Amino acid sequence: MENEGVKETKEDLVGCPICKLFGCLNKGLGPKSEFRRHLYRSKIEFLRAIGSLIEERIQDLEKRMEGQPKKAIKLTVD
Repeated sequence: MENEGVKETKEDLVGCPICKLFGCLNKGLGPKSEFRRHLYRSKIEFLRAIGSLIEERIQDLEKRMEGQPKKAIKLTVD
C-alpha cells in the first residue's frame, strides 16, 4: 500500500504493534548499545533489591529468635 508517493517498508505492513515493539528492541540490543547497558544495570539493581528484602527478612527472624525466652527441658536419665 502506498500513501501519496511514500513507499511503505515490510515492517510498516506488519499490523501487530507487539511485533513492531520487539523489532525495535531487537535493533537496540547490539553489543555496544546504550539500551543494552541500561537493561544490564537494571538487572543488577533488581537483584540488589531482592537481596535487601532477603537480608531484612533474615534480620527479622534473628530478632525473633533472640527475643524468645529459653526454656529448660526436664530429662529423665536411666
